[in-house]
Amino acid sequence: MNKLLKIQQKIVPEIVETAQQRYNILRGIYYNQPIGRRALARILGLSERTIRNDLEFFEKNAFIRITPAGTQITRIGEEFLKELDEYIKELRDISHLEKKLQKILGIQKVKLVNGVVAAGDLKAEIGRMASKFLQQEIENGDILAVTGGTTLAQIAAEMSYSTEAREVTVVPGRGGLGEDVEIQANTIAAKIAKKIGGTYHLLHIPDNIAEENIYYLTKEPSIKKTLEILKQANILIHGVGTAKNMAKRRGMKKNEIKDLVEAGAVGEAFGFYFNSLGEIIYSTTSVGLNLDDLEATKKVIVVAGGEDKAEAIIAAVSSKYQDILITDEITARKIISLQGGEAKNRLKNKNQ
Repeated sequence: MNKLLKIQQKIVPEIVETAQQRYNILRGIYYNQPIGRRALARILGLSERTIRNDLEFFEKNAFIRITPAGTQITRIGEEFLKELDEYIKELRDISHLEKKLQKILGIQKVKLVNGVVAAGDLKAEIGRMASKFLQQEIENGDILAVTGGTTLAQIAAEMSYSTEAREVTVVPGRGGLGEDVEIQANTIAAKIAKKIGGTYHLLHIPDNIAEENIYYLTKEPSIKKTLEILKQANILIHGVGTAKNMAKRRGMKKNEIKDLVEAGAVGEAFGFYFNSLGEIIYSTTSVGLNLDDLEATKKVIVVAGGEDKAEAIIAAVSSKYQDILITDEITARKIISLQGGEAKNRLKNKNQ
């Protein structure tokens, strides 16, 4: 940790709590604006008096504006929030935690959202970090593949518009699950492409299609073209789900889900279901990228957060398939707690 921050903590120990509190309040305003003082206090679990005092501080420094409709963050406040991201990261020694999780999972990089985030804002906060990271990583000539899901939809929503066109192609990594159009891979791919000033191709095909129909559908010209581009993708960003939840989303029957859980499935990615040791115990028939393709993709970014996904992340993420994990601090601590001294054995099993 930065030497100056260590000195600050020793001489003013309450600085961590105060800084984290104001950081959480500013994040709460950013994701829920315009918002009233009482609602903000309820979301963050703070007293209205505490909220009032900090809002006065923020308004005095032009970080927020208070209107009849509620409190809103200003452009100055948004820029300050970005600066706070890095400050809180140093203050809480998040870098040490990231390195620890990198070692446990055996991957190249871990990026963590700082501190405790209100449940309703967690995906948006992870999306904000992931979108910023992705925009920094993308270069002209890249082909970016994206999957569907609520977390990926948040990444697209949090992305800022590029001021100039970029030679980047975005494609869906898999077919759709037949759920809300807003969280389907096609929608997310199109939205990201528009925001970064790139182009996109769509994959009009369901993810859980019957195996006997795959051959004929993949010969359809537009589908064939998208699949050919997809196979050339050099960057992939995808999510991870709990086995039970993803089985429900795929329309599996109750008895099938029960059998899957009893077989030890805890996590899912790309239609593959993993047990706690990272072993594949079941897979669905689908069109698009699969785990073998992940091994050949230059940069694979996995995005998932929430304590309920800790076991799923442990199961589905390894150096064999992914390079970078973006999650939150609380989930990271849960993963480390669950792993304990078993990390070496797990990595040996997963990477064989």
